[in-house]
Amino acid sequence: MKHSIRLQFMLLFSAAMVSVILLCILANSLLLGPFYTKQKEKVLREAYKLIDGYSLNGGLDTEEFTVGLDQVAARYNLDILVLDADTNTIRATVNDTRILTDRLLGYIFSNDPVDEVIYKNDTYTVQKNMDPRMHTEYIELWGVLTGNRFVFMRSPMESIETSAHVANRLLLYVGIVVLLLGLIVNLILSRKVTDPILELVDISEKMTRLDFDVKYKSGGDNEIALLGCHMNRLSSTLEKTISELKTANNNLQSELNKKAEIEEMRGDFISNVSHELKTPIALIQGYSEGLKDCVNSDEESRDYYCDVIIDEAARMNKLVRNLLELNQLEFGNDNVSMERFDIAELIANCIQADDLIIRQDELTVDLISEHPMYVWSDEFKVEQVVNNYLSNAIHYCKNEKKIEIKTSRDGGKVRVSVFNSGDPIPDEALPHLWTKFYKVDKARTREYGGSGIGLSIVKAVMESLNNSYGVINHDNGVEFYFEVDGE
Repeated sequence: MKHSIRLQFMLLFSAAMVSVILLCILANSLLLGPFYTKQKEKVLREAYKLIDGYSLNGGLDTEEFTVGLDQVAARYNLDILVLDADTNTIRATVNDTRILTDRLLGYIFSNDPVDEVIYKNDTYTVQKNMDPRMHTEYIELWGVLTGNRFVFMRSPMESIETSAHVANRLLLYVGIVVLLLGLIVNLILSRKVTDPILELVDISEKMTRLDFDVKYKSGGDNEIALLGCHMNRLSSTLEKTISELKTANNNLQSELNKKAEIEEMRGDFISNVSHELKTPIALIQGYSEGLKDCVNSDEESRDYYCDVIIDEAARMNKLVRNLLELNQLEFGNDNVSMERFDIAELIANCIQADDLIIRQDELTVDLISEHPMYVWSDEFKVEQVVNNYLSNAIHYCKNEKKIEIKTSRDGGKVRVSVFNSGDPIPDEALPHLWTKFYKVDKARTREYGGSGIGLSIVKAVMESLNNSYGVINHDNGVEFYFEVDGE
């Protein structure tokens, strides 16, 4: 890769290590001197308090004070001198006290020049000064003890400069070794970070090609493992979402096709309604104009004209009512009321209502059913279906002029079938029987006043009741059926 994350890790680690080493060297060079001076000042002041305490209690001549003074001098690299009021030496941590005495007396009586005063009060002064004979810089404390005694202490500053220089060189050498070792360790450990990342890169590349089968498998419990887990979830979610989108796209295409089909059906519907209404309207208009122009000279002709007008108006009224009813059923605006009733009795009442036309056409109607035959459904809607089936059977019944209505139980359903003798329906017409305004024999349908809507109403009713319906051709006739829920 152009920008390897492993290389970036190593560069960042190297830059961090070099920066830390340089900062340590810089801090050591700039801050070690002031810090050392501050610590020495603290040590000198503590040592003064210790000596002044012994002077106050008259303990400068004790062995305990001598041992303590030597320990402080050795621990903190101090030269210490204590003089009495006559400038005689009381205690000293050096063999040659002459140099220290001269320095102390010079500060007390001659006001020798001082490079830098660090701290000063009424009893002692802490200062930094150069020894002209030794050419060495010292941090010094001189002052007066309780009991008119004098004290002088000093510690060389050169040691701290040397220490800082040595420490810087040590830091540099150690830093180089640590940097090299760190690069090796970083190279090894970075694989534990970069390998899972490279695995995630491979997964993401395959996901861009809509390949969602590969999953993150490195495991772990860190942020990269969590990212891998989320990548797996994302992969599954994307796969599911794309599947849903394709399904939605397919459904949308189906909806568009259905919309086009509905638009076509709407055009056919308007054309069919116009065609169905055109003839009765023309007849009503013609016969009405005839009545108005008195083309009929006798009462019998006038009655005939009026009967035609009434029949055609009734035909249009029936058509409009069927259309409204079908519209309510198809758009779900008609409520379904489930109730228990005897379907055998309902069928018998429908037959009785058509008894006059049955006798006029010399038909034989047989009802084969248990009495009673109780079912659960919408009684009014079921009656509509029975009436439509029976009406079709009556008007298309031929040959033996036999109609047979039968009920039978099939599991939890009750099937009602209406058979009429006559000619079978052509096979190519069977799928279109339930379409609005479709007529197998248009001349025959017009003859008995049919509009081609009855079976469409049957379809809408049975779909609203969530039950099956259909038609079966027989050699000697046609059987229409539907099912309802039994007890």
